[in-house]
Amino acid sequence: MALAKARITIEHTGEFFDVLFNPEEYTLNKDNNFASQAIPGLSSPLLQFVNGNLRTLEMELFFDTSEPAPSDVRVETQKIVKLLDIDSDLHAPPVLRVSWASLQFRCVLARVSQKFIRFVDDGRPVRARLTVTFNEYVDPESESKEVNRQTADFSKLHVVTLGETLSGIAGDYYGNPQMWRPIAILNGLDDPRAIETGQTLRVPSLPFVDPESGEVVN
Repeated sequence: MALAKARITIEHTGEFFDVLFNPEEYTLNKDNNFASQAIPGLSSPLLQFVNGNLRTLEMELFFDTSEPAPSDVRVETQKIVKLLDIDSDLHAPPVLRVSWASLQFRCVLARVSQKFIRFVDDGRPVRARLTVTFNEYVDPESESKEVNRQTADFSKLHVVTLGETLSGIAGDYYGNPQMWRPIAILNGLDDPRAIETGQTLRVPSLPFVDPESGEVVN
């Protein structure tokens, strides 16, 4: 059975087109940024994570319109190139979905390089290779659902649901409902019963040091 054609779908309209020939390969890239800090007396600088970069998808697409009757291959390649244009409704290039077998990649087109490699007598190109780069598109709502967010001091964020208590939250995070005091202190709660549905609480890691008294609270 032949492999299904790679498909590019414009997300907000549902329009799609299949590439003429499947790519021979594709490359997925992902990297992180780290800051280095030199410390006197150490043999190498310390590294600190700064942020993760977006994933990119790179592939080469082949177009050939020389048979059966030669036609201008730019009619086909322009379908790809136009994805760089600003959409009048979005005021930005469209969000795409590249699908090919198990590959499912939500993205925007970042770069296209066209190389025309065969021509008919009147100069029209009938064969081309396009090198394309797609940048992964992640909106804030999707990322907040996928990523486990913690604050820089390694305390976790917890959104209070109906009927929850501080002792119950402490039991969930620490395995001991009596260890609610660190949560109360960090969130400035004088009354541990005074929490509301929808309220966001910071849940510190243990052991926790009271910032005012310096006391270790467990």
